[in-house]
Amino acid sequence: MTTALVAPDRPAHRDPNLLRWLAAYAASMAGDGVYYIALSWAAVQAGTPAQAGLVMSASALPRAVLMLGGGVIADRLGPRRVVIGSDAVRCAAVLAVAALLFVTGLGLWPLAALALVFGTVDAVFVPAVGALPARITDKAQLARVQGMRGLAYRFAVILGAPLGGLAVAFGGAVAAFGTAGLLIAVSIPLLISVRVRELPPDDRAADGTTTPWRDLAAGLHYIRRHRVLAPLMLAIALGDLGFTGPLNVGLTLLADERGWGAAGMGWVLAGFGVGAGTASTVLTVRGRLPHAGRSAGGSLVAGCVAIGALAYVPGVLAAVGIALLIGLLAGLSGVLCGALLQTHSDPACLGRVTAVSSLVSLGLAPLTMPLSAAAIGAWGTGPVFVVSAAVCGLGGVVALGVRDLRRAELPG
Repeated sequence: MTTALVAPDRPAHRDPNLLRWLAAYAASMAGDGVYYIALSWAAVQAGTPAQAGLVMSASALPRAVLMLGGGVIADRLGPRRVVIGSDAVRCAAVLAVAALLFVTGLGLWPLAALALVFGTVDAVFVPAVGALPARITDKAQLARVQGMRGLAYRFAVILGAPLGGLAVAFGGAVAAFGTAGLLIAVSIPLLISVRVRELPPDDRAADGTTTPWRDLAAGLHYIRRHRVLAPLMLAIALGDLGFTGPLNVGLTLLADERGWGAAGMGWVLAGFGVGAGTASTVLTVRGRLPHAGRSAGGSLVAGCVAIGALAYVPGVLAAVGIALLIGLLAGLSGVLCGALLQTHSDPACLGRVTAVSSLVSLGLAPLTMPLSAAAIGAWGTGPVFVVSAAVCGLGGVVALGVRDLRRAELPG
Protein backbone atom coordinates (compact mmCIF):
# COMPACT_ATOMS: atom_id res chain seq x y z
CA MET A 1 0.00 0.00 0.00
CA THR A 2 1.29 3.48 -0.85
CA THR A 3 0.09 6.90 0.01
CA ALA A 4 1.13 10.39 -0.98
CA LEU A 5 1.81 11.42 2.58
CA VAL A 6 2.67 9.36 5.65
CA ALA A 7 2.23 10.69 9.19
CA PRO A 8 3.16 14.36 8.57
CA ASP A 9 4.51 16.25 11.58
CA ARG A 10 4.07 13.20 13.85
CA PRO A 11 7.05 12.37 16.11
CA ALA A 12 8.63 9.10 15.07
CA HIS A 13 8.17 7.46 18.47
CA ARG A 14 4.40 8.13 18.26
CA ASP A 15 3.91 6.96 14.68
CA PRO A 16 2.27 3.49 14.62
CA ASN A 17 3.30 3.02 11.01
CA LEU A 18 6.97 3.56 11.82
CA LEU A 19 6.74 1.46 14.98
CA ARG A 20 5.37 -1.44 12.92
CA TRP A 21 8.43 -1.21 10.69
CA LEU A 22 10.77 -1.14 13.70
CA ALA A 23 9.03 -4.19 15.17
CA ALA A 24 9.46 -6.00 11.84
CA TYR A 25 13.12 -4.97 11.69
CA ALA A 26 13.75 -6.17 15.26
CA ALA A 27 12.07 -9.53 14.58
CA SER A 28 14.09 -9.99 11.40
CA MET A 29 17.37 -9.11 13.11
CA ALA A 30 16.59 -11.42 16.06
CA GLY A 31 15.98 -14.19 13.53
CA ASP A 32 19.35 -13.37 11.98
CA GLY A 33 21.01 -13.72 15.38
CA VAL A 34 19.46 -17.14 15.97
CA TYR A 35 20.35 -18.20 12.42
CA TYR A 36 24.05 -17.39 12.82
CA ILE A 37 24.26 -19.31 16.08
CA ALA A 38 22.47 -22.29 14.50
CA LEU A 39 24.71 -22.17 11.41
CA SER A 40 27.95 -21.99 13.38
CA TRP A 41 26.95 -24.81 15.75
CA ALA A 42 25.69 -27.06 12.94
CA ALA A 43 28.79 -26.43 10.80
CA VAL A 44 31.14 -27.33 13.66
CA GLN A 45 29.15 -30.50 14.34
CA ALA A 46 29.05 -31.55 10.68
CA GLY A 47 32.67 -30.94 9.64
CA THR A 48 36.18 -29.94 10.61
CA PRO A 49 36.98 -26.48 12.00
CA ALA A 50 38.35 -25.46 8.60
CA GLN A 51 35.18 -26.63 6.86
CA ALA A 52 33.05 -24.83 9.44
CA GLY A 53 35.00 -21.65 8.79
CA LEU A 54 34.34 -21.94 5.06
CA VAL A 55 30.61 -22.40 5.67
CA MET A 56 30.50 -19.40 7.99
CA SER A 57 32.30 -17.20 5.46
CA ALA A 58 30.30 -18.42 2.42
CA SER A 59 27.84 -15.53 2.68
CA ALA A 60 30.54 -12.85 2.53
CA LEU A 61 31.41 -13.25 -1.17
CA PRO A 62 27.93 -12.83 -2.71
CA ARG A 63 27.18 -10.03 -0.26
CA ALA A 64 30.31 -8.12 -1.28
CA VAL A 65 29.98 -8.80 -5.02
CA LEU A 66 26.25 -8.09 -5.31
CA MET A 67 25.76 -5.27 -2.79
CA LEU A 68 25.98 -2.40 -5.28
CA GLY A 69 23.52 -4.15 -7.58
CA GLY A 70 21.24 -4.64 -4.59
CA GLY A 71 21.14 -0.88 -4.13
CA VAL A 72 19.99 -0.45 -7.72
CA ILE A 73 17.25 -3.05 -7.21
CA ALA A 74 16.05 -1.32 -4.03
CA ASP A 75 15.77 2.03 -5.83
CA ARG A 76 14.12 0.60 -8.96
CA LEU A 77 11.56 -1.69 -7.31
CA GLY A 78 10.99 0.23 -4.08
CA PRO A 79 12.55 -0.64 -0.71
CA ARG A 80 9.38 -1.95 0.94
CA ARG A 81 8.75 -4.52 -1.78
CA VAL A 82 12.40 -5.63 -1.70
CA VAL A 83 12.48 -6.01 2.10
CA ILE A 84 9.27 -8.08 2.10
CA GLY A 85 10.62 -10.33 -0.65
CA SER A 86 14.00 -10.68 1.07
CA ASP A 87 12.48 -11.71 4.39
CA ALA A 88 10.16 -14.17 2.63
CA VAL A 89 13.09 -15.83 0.84
CA ARG A 90 15.20 -16.00 4.01
CA CYS A 91 12.30 -17.43 6.00
CA ALA A 92 11.58 -20.10 3.37
CA ALA A 93 15.27 -21.03 3.03
CA VAL A 94 15.83 -21.42 6.79
CA LEU A 95 12.68 -23.49 7.30
CA ALA A 96 13.53 -25.66 4.29
CA VAL A 97 16.99 -26.43 5.68
CA ALA A 98 15.48 -27.15 9.11
CA ALA A 99 13.12 -29.66 7.50
CA LEU A 100 15.96 -31.19 5.45
CA LEU A 101 18.18 -31.60 8.52
CA PHE A 102 15.29 -33.15 10.42
CA VAL A 103 14.87 -35.79 7.70
CA THR A 104 18.48 -36.45 6.68
CA GLY A 105 20.66 -35.25 9.56
CA LEU A 106 23.52 -32.76 9.56
CA GLY A 107 25.45 -32.10 6.36
CA LEU A 108 27.79 -29.40 5.15
CA TRP A 109 26.25 -28.88 1.70
CA PRO A 110 22.82 -27.72 2.90
CA LEU A 111 24.51 -25.38 5.36
CA ALA A 112 26.82 -23.92 2.71
CA ALA A 113 23.89 -23.46 0.32
CA LEU A 114 21.90 -21.69 3.04
CA ALA A 115 24.83 -19.37 3.78
CA LEU A 116 25.11 -18.51 0.08
CA VAL A 117 21.37 -17.77 -0.09
CA PHE A 118 21.60 -15.50 2.96
CA GLY A 119 24.58 -13.65 1.52
CA THR A 120 22.84 -13.13 -1.81
CA VAL A 121 19.62 -11.92 -0.17
CA ASP A 122 21.55 -9.65 2.21
CA ALA A 123 22.96 -7.87 -0.83
CA VAL A 124 19.48 -6.53 -1.63
CA PHE A 125 18.04 -6.54 1.90
CA VAL A 126 20.61 -4.20 3.46
CA PRO A 127 20.28 -1.36 0.89
CA ALA A 128 16.49 -1.64 0.97
CA VAL A 129 16.39 -1.40 4.78
CA GLY A 130 18.55 1.71 4.57
CA ALA A 131 16.27 3.30 1.97
CA LEU A 132 12.97 2.51 3.69
CA PRO A 133 12.86 5.10 6.54
CA ALA A 134 12.85 8.02 4.09
CA ARG A 135 9.70 6.55 2.52
CA ILE A 136 7.95 6.15 5.90
CA THR A 137 8.59 9.36 7.80
CA ASP A 138 9.52 13.01 7.27
CA LYS A 139 13.13 14.08 6.83
CA ALA A 140 13.04 15.94 10.16
CA GLN A 141 12.41 12.61 11.92
CA LEU A 142 15.13 10.59 10.20
CA ALA A 143 17.80 11.31 12.81
CA ARG A 144 15.51 10.08 15.61
CA VAL A 145 14.62 7.05 13.51
CA GLN A 146 18.32 6.23 13.20
CA GLY A 147 18.58 6.17 16.98
CA MET A 148 15.42 4.06 17.27
CA ARG A 149 16.77 1.64 14.70
CA GLY A 150 19.96 1.30 16.73
CA LEU A 151 17.94 0.48 19.84
CA ALA A 152 15.87 -2.07 17.90
CA TYR A 153 19.06 -3.73 16.69
CA ARG A 154 20.52 -3.88 20.22
CA PHE A 155 17.27 -5.41 21.48
CA ALA A 156 17.41 -7.99 18.69
CA VAL A 157 21.00 -8.92 19.58
CA ILE A 158 20.13 -9.27 23.26
CA LEU A 159 17.13 -11.47 22.39
CA GLY A 160 18.62 -13.47 19.54
CA ALA A 161 21.86 -14.70 21.10
CA PRO A 162 20.40 -16.43 24.19
CA LEU A 163 17.35 -17.62 22.27
CA GLY A 164 19.60 -19.27 19.70
CA GLY A 165 21.66 -20.89 22.43
CA LEU A 166 18.56 -22.23 24.17
CA ALA A 167 17.14 -23.59 20.90
CA VAL A 168 20.41 -25.41 20.15
CA ALA A 169 20.60 -26.78 23.70
CA PHE A 170 17.06 -28.18 23.73
CA GLY A 171 16.45 -29.14 20.10
CA GLY A 172 19.73 -28.94 18.21
CA ALA A 173 20.21 -27.29 14.84
CA VAL A 174 16.71 -28.19 13.62
CA ALA A 175 15.03 -26.32 16.48
CA ALA A 176 17.39 -23.36 16.14
CA PHE A 177 16.84 -23.00 12.39
CA GLY A 178 13.10 -23.37 12.93
CA THR A 179 13.14 -20.64 15.57
CA ALA A 180 15.08 -18.34 13.24
CA GLY A 181 12.59 -18.93 10.45
CA LEU A 182 9.60 -18.20 12.68
CA LEU A 183 11.14 -14.95 13.94
CA ILE A 184 11.80 -13.79 10.39
CA ALA A 185 8.26 -14.82 9.46
CA VAL A 186 6.89 -12.44 12.12
CA SER A 187 8.34 -9.51 10.17
CA ILE A 188 6.46 -10.25 6.94
CA PRO A 189 2.86 -9.35 7.95
CA LEU A 190 4.18 -6.32 9.83
CA LEU A 191 5.99 -5.13 6.71
CA ILE A 192 2.93 -5.71 4.56
CA SER A 193 0.95 -3.41 6.87
CA VAL A 194 3.52 -0.58 6.63
CA ARG A 195 2.42 2.36 4.47
CA VAL A 196 5.01 4.14 2.34
CA ARG A 197 4.93 7.44 0.49
CA GLU A 198 5.34 7.83 -3.23
CA LEU A 199 8.30 9.90 -4.33
CA PRO A 200 7.57 13.15 -6.21
CA PRO A 201 7.90 12.64 -9.98
CA ASP A 202 11.15 14.59 -10.13
CA ASP A 203 12.71 12.51 -7.35
CA ARG A 204 11.79 9.03 -8.54
CA ALA A 205 14.37 6.46 -9.40
CA ALA A 206 14.67 5.01 -12.87
CA ASP A 207 11.30 4.10 -14.37
CA GLY A 208 12.61 1.32 -16.60
CA THR A 209 13.80 3.53 -19.47
CA THR A 210 17.40 3.19 -18.29
CA THR A 211 19.47 0.07 -17.67
CA PRO A 212 20.55 -1.09 -14.20
CA TRP A 213 24.16 -0.38 -15.15
CA ARG A 214 23.30 3.23 -15.93
CA ASP A 215 21.40 3.48 -12.65
CA LEU A 216 24.45 2.21 -10.79
CA ALA A 217 26.77 4.60 -12.61
CA ALA A 218 24.37 7.48 -11.93
CA GLY A 219 24.28 6.59 -8.22
CA LEU A 220 28.07 6.44 -7.95
CA HIS A 221 28.34 9.74 -9.84
CA TYR A 222 25.78 11.28 -7.47
CA ILE A 223 27.80 10.23 -4.42
CA ARG A 224 31.15 11.30 -5.88
CA ARG A 225 29.93 14.82 -6.65
CA HIS A 226 28.00 15.32 -3.40
CA ARG A 227 29.85 17.65 -1.04
CA VAL A 228 28.70 15.86 2.12
CA LEU A 229 28.15 12.27 1.03
CA ALA A 230 31.51 11.79 -0.72
CA PRO A 231 33.70 12.60 2.33
CA LEU A 232 31.13 10.93 4.62
CA MET A 233 31.56 7.64 2.72
CA LEU A 234 35.32 7.87 3.17
CA ALA A 235 34.98 8.64 6.88
CA ILE A 236 32.60 5.68 7.37
CA ALA A 237 34.90 3.36 5.43
CA LEU A 238 38.00 4.28 7.43
CA GLY A 239 36.09 4.01 10.70
CA ASP A 240 34.79 0.54 9.82
CA LEU A 241 38.15 -0.72 8.56
CA GLY A 242 39.90 0.39 11.75
CA PHE A 243 37.15 -0.78 14.08
CA THR A 244 36.26 -4.25 12.82
CA GLY A 245 39.52 -6.11 13.45
CA PRO A 246 40.22 -5.05 17.05
CA LEU A 247 36.64 -5.35 18.29
CA ASN A 248 36.11 -8.82 16.78
CA VAL A 249 38.99 -11.25 16.45
CA GLY A 250 41.37 -8.85 18.22
CA LEU A 251 39.29 -8.81 21.38
CA THR A 252 39.19 -12.61 21.48
CA LEU A 253 42.97 -12.82 21.22
CA LEU A 254 43.41 -10.03 23.77
CA ALA A 255 41.16 -11.81 26.28
CA ASP A 256 43.14 -15.03 25.80
CA GLU A 257 46.45 -13.19 26.20
CA ARG A 258 45.34 -11.45 29.41
CA GLY A 259 43.70 -14.57 30.84
CA TRP A 260 40.26 -12.96 31.07
CA GLY A 261 38.52 -16.04 29.70
CA ALA A 262 35.21 -16.19 27.86
CA ALA A 263 33.36 -14.62 30.78
CA GLY A 264 35.70 -11.65 30.85
CA MET A 265 35.36 -11.16 27.09
CA GLY A 266 31.60 -11.32 27.52
CA TRP A 267 31.69 -8.53 30.07
CA VAL A 268 33.84 -6.40 27.76
CA LEU A 269 31.38 -6.94 24.91
CA ALA A 270 28.52 -6.11 27.25
CA GLY A 271 30.24 -2.83 28.12
CA PHE A 272 30.54 -2.00 24.45
CA GLY A 273 26.87 -2.84 23.90
CA VAL A 274 25.76 -0.61 26.77
CA GLY A 275 27.78 2.29 25.41
CA ALA A 276 26.44 1.88 21.87
CA GLY A 277 22.88 1.54 23.17
CA THR A 278 23.30 4.73 25.19
CA ALA A 279 24.36 6.63 22.08
CA SER A 280 21.28 5.40 20.20
CA THR A 281 19.10 6.37 23.15
CA VAL A 282 20.49 9.91 23.15
CA LEU A 283 19.59 10.45 19.50
CA THR A 284 16.19 8.81 20.00
CA VAL A 285 15.31 11.14 22.88
CA ARG A 286 16.85 14.31 21.48
CA GLY A 287 15.80 13.80 17.87
CA ARG A 288 18.88 15.65 16.66
CA LEU A 289 22.25 16.83 17.93
CA PRO A 290 23.76 20.19 16.97
CA HIS A 291 26.98 20.29 14.96
CA ALA A 292 26.40 16.74 13.71
CA GLY A 293 29.35 16.64 11.31
CA ARG A 294 31.77 18.04 13.86
CA SER A 295 30.44 15.73 16.58
CA ALA A 296 30.75 12.65 14.33
CA GLY A 297 34.36 13.51 13.49
CA GLY A 298 35.27 14.29 17.09
CA SER A 299 33.71 11.03 18.27
CA LEU A 300 35.75 9.06 15.74
CA VAL A 301 39.00 10.71 16.83
CA ALA A 302 38.27 10.20 20.53
CA GLY A 303 37.10 6.64 19.88
CA CYS A 304 40.34 5.74 18.15
CA VAL A 305 42.28 6.77 21.27
CA ALA A 306 40.08 4.48 23.36
CA ILE A 307 40.57 1.58 20.92
CA GLY A 308 44.34 1.92 21.16
CA ALA A 309 44.17 2.09 24.96
CA LEU A 310 42.14 -1.12 25.20
CA ALA A 311 45.17 -3.24 24.29
CA TYR A 312 47.15 -1.92 27.27
CA VAL A 313 44.70 -2.26 30.18
CA PRO A 314 45.67 -5.15 32.49
CA GLY A 315 42.36 -6.00 34.18
CA VAL A 316 38.84 -6.89 33.13
CA LEU A 317 37.21 -4.06 35.05
CA ALA A 318 39.31 -1.40 33.32
CA ALA A 319 38.72 -3.10 29.98
CA VAL A 320 34.95 -3.00 30.54
CA GLY A 321 35.18 0.73 31.28
CA ILE A 322 37.22 1.37 28.12
CA ALA A 323 34.84 -0.79 26.07
CA LEU A 324 31.87 1.20 27.38
CA LEU A 325 33.62 4.40 26.27
CA ILE A 326 34.39 2.87 22.85
CA GLY A 327 30.77 1.81 22.46
CA LEU A 328 29.54 5.28 23.41
CA LEU A 329 31.90 7.09 21.03
CA ALA A 330 31.63 4.59 18.18
CA GLY A 331 27.89 4.40 18.64
CA LEU A 332 27.60 8.19 18.59
CA SER A 333 29.70 8.52 15.44
CA GLY A 334 27.78 5.64 13.86
CA VAL A 335 24.30 7.02 14.48
CA LEU A 336 25.36 10.52 13.47
CA CYS A 337 26.99 9.30 10.25
CA GLY A 338 23.91 7.21 9.53
CA ALA A 339 21.61 10.15 10.22
CA LEU A 340 23.67 12.45 8.00
CA LEU A 341 23.59 9.85 5.23
CA GLN A 342 19.79 9.55 5.54
CA THR A 343 19.06 13.27 5.66
CA HIS A 344 21.49 14.45 2.97
CA SER A 345 20.65 11.81 0.34
CA ASP A 346 18.02 12.09 -2.35
CA PRO A 347 15.38 9.48 -1.35
CA ALA A 348 15.44 8.10 -4.90
CA CYS A 349 19.14 7.25 -4.48
CA LEU A 350 19.12 5.99 -0.89
CA GLY A 351 19.29 2.33 -1.88
CA ARG A 352 22.47 2.91 -3.84
CA VAL A 353 23.91 5.24 -1.20
CA THR A 354 23.27 2.66 1.52
CA ALA A 355 24.78 -0.06 -0.67
CA VAL A 356 28.04 1.87 -1.03
CA SER A 357 28.34 2.55 2.70
CA SER A 358 27.38 -1.04 3.58
CA LEU A 359 29.79 -2.53 1.05
CA VAL A 360 32.71 -1.51 3.24
CA SER A 361 31.20 -2.40 6.62
CA LEU A 362 29.66 -5.74 5.58
CA GLY A 363 31.78 -6.75 2.59
CA LEU A 364 35.31 -5.39 2.95
CA ALA A 365 35.84 -4.69 6.65
CA PRO A 366 35.28 -8.36 7.68
CA LEU A 367 38.23 -9.25 5.45
CA THR A 368 40.48 -7.40 7.91
CA MET A 369 39.74 -9.96 10.64
CA PRO A 370 42.09 -12.71 9.39
CA LEU A 371 44.68 -10.03 8.59
CA SER A 372 44.36 -8.65 12.12
CA ALA A 373 44.72 -12.14 13.61
CA ALA A 374 47.85 -12.82 11.54
CA ALA A 375 49.33 -9.44 12.45
CA ILE A 376 48.66 -9.99 16.16
CA GLY A 377 50.40 -13.36 15.90
CA ALA A 378 53.44 -11.65 14.37
CA TRP A 379 53.64 -8.38 16.33
CA GLY A 380 51.31 -8.67 19.33
CA THR A 381 48.03 -7.04 20.28
CA GLY A 382 49.37 -3.61 21.23
CA PRO A 383 50.87 -2.54 17.87
CA VAL A 384 47.96 -3.94 15.86
CA PHE A 385 45.36 -2.20 18.02
CA VAL A 386 47.27 1.08 17.71
CA VAL A 387 47.53 0.82 13.90
CA SER A 388 43.84 -0.08 13.62
CA ALA A 389 42.97 2.82 15.91
CA ALA A 390 44.98 5.17 13.68
CA VAL A 391 43.01 4.02 10.61
CA CYS A 392 39.77 4.60 12.50
CA GLY A 393 41.00 8.03 13.58
CA LEU A 394 41.69 8.97 9.96
CA GLY A 395 37.95 8.80 9.43
CA GLY A 396 37.53 11.46 12.08
CA VAL A 397 40.25 13.56 10.49
CA VAL A 398 38.37 13.42 7.18
CA ALA A 399 35.11 14.44 8.85
CA LEU A 400 36.76 17.34 10.64
CA GLY A 401 38.97 18.35 7.71
CA VAL A 402 36.36 18.61 4.95
CA ARG A 403 34.45 21.84 5.46
CA ASP A 404 31.07 20.76 4.08
CA LEU A 405 31.00 17.61 6.19
CA ARG A 406 32.31 19.37 9.29
CA ARG A 407 29.55 21.96 9.01
CA ALA A 408 26.80 19.46 8.13
CA GLU A 409 23.72 19.62 10.33
CA LEU A 410 20.68 17.42 10.94
CA PRO A 411 17.22 18.85 10.21
CA GLY A 412 14.96 19.52 13.14
